[in-house]
Amino acid sequence: MSSLADFVALSLLPLHWHADIAAHLRAGAGPRETFACLAARRSADLREAPASFQSRASVALARAAAAEVHAIAFDDPAYPAALAAIVDPPPILWMRGAAAALDRIAVAIVGSRAGSAYALAVGERLAADLARAGVAVVSGLARGVDAAAHRGALASGGTTIGVLGSGADVLYPREHRPLAAALVSDGALVSELPPGTRPRPHFFPRRNRIISGLARAVIVIEAGEKSGSLITARCALEQGRDVMAVPGSILNGRNRGGHALLRDGAKIVESADDILEELGLSPCAPLSSGPAGRAPFDPILACLSPGEPSDVDCIAGATGLVAAKVLARLLELELSGAVRRVGGGRFVRVDRTC
Repeated sequence: MSSLADFVALSLLPLHWHADIAAHLRAGAGPRETFACLAARRSADLREAPASFQSRASVALARAAAAEVHAIAFDDPAYPAALAAIVDPPPILWMRGAAAALDRIAVAIVGSRAGSAYALAVGERLAADLARAGVAVVSGLARGVDAAAHRGALASGGTTIGVLGSGADVLYPREHRPLAAALVSDGALVSELPPGTRPRPHFFPRRNRIISGLARAVIVIEAGEKSGSLITARCALEQGRDVMAVPGSILNGRNRGGHALLRDGAKIVESADDILEELGLSPCAPLSSGPAGRAPFDPILACLSPGEPSDVDCIAGATGLVAAKVLARLLELELSGAVRRVGGGRFVRVDRTC
């Protein structure tokens, strides 16, 4: 019988071996047999003796137990079925939090680490609406859109999953520790890397295939031409997932990557209903109204600040909407008391405290 330590030892082999590892496991080989076969065939790629991997596996399991990190092996029924179906699934998925979070239908939301106010507002609202519909929101716990998506899901009382480019007990960036703590209470932090692994630049592109692998669809918000979000989108396409994108400004170059996806056939996303419809899921009533009667998401209102006035052209550039449509909506919002004109054709948002 295969032991958990055997799978952990297998996971410590070079990350780019995972496709070969999965092929052996799917063919019926056990983890120890797979390890021996690959270590013999590709010995030139190993920088340490094969015997040392079992010792390292024991250390990883001990550290995991101390940090309340659970190891889910590829042959465990708790291993997410969607992730198991990709070409190169990790032999071990390390997890902190609620294992039940991995059983939900999931959608990934990814985007710029330096997201605009518009991108953050869109990410938070889409995540909140998806979470209220019972969908788990997957992202990378990075700054910007990722964090906004996690917060939106949590604010609606939903489930969210953070995929790390470090060990599940090593949080990066450090300022997201409170967010991670809130996340593990009802969601999960996951990683293919053993506990104690520090974040390194080459880990993050690799983890993107897990973000898409856990999800039914990937939603891209504000991605530049060389954005890491496009790596996630590419992984999603290779894995047979749906790729969708939120339109944005054509003026500042922030969303050239997202608009390229739209030109290549990605579905345009303006609300969570668009995502649910594409996945064949029924929108539920709270999706358009929000909790406690919150108004529907308005991209124009999301661009406005209570303190910094914005003009029509600025809002049109941020939202990707034509100026005439922006102006018409601003007049409606002004009549309802949601925005205020401050002169010079500029507007500010009116924050209501009650």
